Amino acid sequence: MLDQFGRSIRYLRVSVTDRCNLRCRYCMPEEGITWVDHSAILSYEQILRLVRLAAGLGVEKVRLTGGEPLVRKGLVGLVRGIKATGGIRTVSLTTNGVLLAEQLPALLEAGLDGVNLSLDTLDRDQFAALTRRDELPRTLEGLEAALAAPGLTVKLNCVPSGDNDAQLVPLAALARDRDLTVRFIELMPIGLGDTLTRRTEDEVLSRLEKAFGPAIPCPSDPLAGPSRNVTFPGFRGQVGFISAVSHQFCQSCNRVRLTATGFLKTCLQYDHGVDLKALLDTGADDAALLEAMAEAIGRKPASHHFGGSRQARDEGRNMNQIGG
Repeated sequence: MLDQFGRSIRYLRVSVTDRCNLRCRYCMPEEGITWVDHSAILSYEQILRLVRLAAGLGVEKVRLTGGEPLVRKGLVGLVRGIKATGGIRTVSLTTNGVLLAEQLPALLEAGLDGVNLSLDTLDRDQFAALTRRDELPRTLEGLEAALAAPGLTVKLNCVPSGDNDAQLVPLAALARDRDLTVRFIELMPIGLGDTLTRRTEDEVLSRLEKAFGPAIPCPSDPLAGPSRNVTFPGFRGQVGFISAVSHQFCQSCNRVRLTATGFLKTCLQYDHGVDLKALLDTGADDAALLEAMAEAIGRKPASHHFGGSRQARDEGRNMNQIGG
């Protein structure tokens, strides 16, 4: 489906929970969190229905997020159901990796195509400080399990925050001898992320080129999203940059988000969209849901204004509440 600016919306990010087993500083407060009641969360049956309708509008790729999606029981069945939905080409998962090793075999059997694992440091003490949990060994175990899985696309996501400057080169080096894409995702000024230091793509790339030599551009896959990928001499894998603030890519944005509470969110910065759970709860039929989805996607904003002054209807929630 095309929005009002002619962008083809083919990618749906589905948050299955607001809960997480880590407390990353840019995503969630350490304590005082008010969790969404389970009755307010979309059921798997509702998610599958909405994914089926989204596929009818042209969505081809679904990514499951949270919070941490692996803390919600029964996720394997959801993966299997989405994978069986006509029109859906790929089903992937964004995870912190803590629970990945134990759940990955069943997820692979269900048809999972890809894993994006979030990791901001290889230093155990720093990991505990950034995430407020001492779980680096299990995260690395999850990464190794994913890399050993035949046919699974594996990406590692790092958020450069100023605190982990010394870790950017070691993290990128993981792609030297592995079939892995290490991606540096610019810190988004959303929720708690608005209070922390941001490292731009240019700053990170400068560090990497000093360590590895000149970057070599790689071809891009339009369905894969906005990452600008490069490689370095002698590297087997790639390094990517997703830089929404310093290198805005709104003109080619192909995604919308479905929050765990059933709100179809058309731009990360704004609260624009439609409450699909409210429609589901009132017994809306497929035609009414399709009309609401199409109208919301059609009105997708032209761009964000990160880096500028706040405006009416700017998003005020933390990332775990939106869907990372």
